[in-house]
Amino acid sequence: MAATRAYLDYNASAPLMAEARSAAVAALDAANPSSVHSEGRAARRLIEDARRDVAGLVNARPEHVVFTSGATEAASTLLAPDWQMGRGSVRISHLYVSAADHPCILNGGRFSAPQVTRIGVDRDGIADLEALT
Repeated sequence: MAATRAYLDYNASAPLMAEARSAAVAALDAANPSSVHSEGRAARRLIEDARRDVAGLVNARPEHVVFTSGATEAASTLLAPDWQMGRGSVRISHLYVSAADHPCILNGGRFSAPQVTRIGVDRDGIADLEALT
């Protein structure tokens, strides 16, 4: 039986649900959420409400939800070999990336070139997991 193909490459755009479109349009009238005036505080509430909603969807704490401007910024933020986790630290010694990954991933973020291994993909873009053994 052939697999059903799912189109996932919206390249920074995707069809919007009516509710999402309405919420986005309403948020365009918001002020600077860093300001202390009433409009700024209202804008901050919008952000914090959204943070709480996202946290609820993924069973996380709101303070652990970070909003970025897009996928490139998010990936660059995460691609670091050293992390503070609570009171401890974690060191990631090596990064494995798929040859089909976005260029910001292929560049390895803050990993040095020797710490990054690129894994090949087949003609369907599926990573060669045998390369990991």
